[in-house]
Amino acid sequence: MNKKIAASLGLLALVAASGAFAAQPEPWQIGMQPGATPIMEGIRWFEQYTLWFIVPITLLVTALLAWVVVRYRASANPVPSRTSHNTVIEIIWTLGPVVVLLLLAVPSFQLLTHQYTPDEEPALTVKATGMQWYWDYEYQDDSALSFSSLLLQDEDRAAAGKEDLAQFPRLLAVDNEVVVPVNTTVRLLTTAGDVIHSWAMPAFGVKVDAVPGRINESWFKAEREGLYYGQCSELCGKDHAFMPIAVRVVSQEQFDQWKAAAAENLEDANRSLAAAIQSAKGEDKVAGLN
Repeated sequence: MNKKIAASLGLLALVAASGAFAAQPEPWQIGMQPGATPIMEGIRWFEQYTLWFIVPITLLVTALLAWVVVRYRASANPVPSRTSHNTVIEIIWTLGPVVVLLLLAVPSFQLLTHQYTPDEEPALTVKATGMQWYWDYEYQDDSALSFSSLLLQDEDRAAAGKEDLAQFPRLLAVDNEVVVPVNTTVRLLTTAGDVIHSWAMPAFGVKVDAVPGRINESWFKAEREGLYYGQCSELCGKDHAFMPIAVRVVSQEQFDQWKAAAAENLEDANRSLAAAIQSAKGEDKVAGLN
């Protein structure tokens, strides 16, 4: 009996872990996706931090409005006050907002600075070029690997081995994911070949415009392996809603093997990588049961 309970708890732990690090929108989701990078963790912290100011201020203003409506309505106050100056109140409503704004501005500027200042020199550079309506990717190193990433069509799922809608959601899955190693600082360069696009990955805390004739730079460091989804976030034409982004974060060993194979045959490299990941998941499940 104890073994059955332990096995059940192991499975629940695996399910909970997979849900905790969800890399895609969930039904009825009202909050942000779990952060997979230090930047996104900082954004999530700042969002919760601002609520400690927003909620009390909202309640205070609502209470003051209600008090004014009740206390100073015409029937209860037929002769209105002609007071035009109150030094104490004016000092309070001047210094109060200044202090609040400073408490919000300082961590906000620190987070913004961190978003454009990597903690270390990037070990990998990936260039993303937005096109109507797909993305071209180029690994800017000695291998000069490049490929296009398009929305995965329903009729192509079986051939690509991506029939699992939970892992490869409709309108978010792509034929070729960007593959990067975990715990590695990646420099992201963005541009466009036609109109303005925007490369956005919510779990990474990255949103950078892709502008024709200009190269913008950002970075990320994914700390959890998994498959992460984003979308173009700049209205770019009739198929703007069908321009997803997918980034697969893997171990350094898996990345090296994929990169070497992708230089020869991208499709075979993707299949081999997917098989290796599924095999690793199976081993983890067995370990959880034991």
